[in-house]
Amino acid sequence: MSGDLAESGDLVHLARAVELSRHCPPSETAFSVGAVIVGADGEVLAEGYSREVDAHNHAEEAALGKLPAGDPRLRTATVYSSLEPCGQRASRPRTCAELIIAAGVPRVVVAWREPDLFVTACQGTAMLTAAGVEVVELPELAAQAREVNAHLLG
Repeated sequence: MSGDLAESGDLVHLARAVELSRHCPPSETAFSVGAVIVGADGEVLAEGYSREVDAHNHAEEAALGKLPAGDPRLRTATVYSSLEPCGQRASRPRTCAELIIAAGVPRVVVAWREPDLFVTACQGTAMLTAAGVEVVELPELAAQAREVNAHLLG
């Protein structure tokens, strides 16, 4: 697949992740995030959004939780997230970056890096990159991801 075709597909799936973030129950203490997991063949394997299952669920965690542990499709999948996967977390023992790494996902595409609001210097991207995960940022969708969270950003 050419780079242009790959990026075109990336934009479509990332736009879906941003759309999913609009379904999040509002919170004053957490971002609204959407995530889509797409297999190597382009099939959507799972979707999720923050607080979809419970008040502490993150989007990537919700999407990964819909697939069986060890699903071999994850080893060639891409996780699309409207916000950088968390690298620090108080509400769960494992961060989203750790969950993605443990699942064996080789590629993550994000719209927006986590700002220093709840966590200073989010380490999600750094953790993923250090583990050999390719991280792609598509800033052309960052404004839409921020808009969903405007109530937090002032």
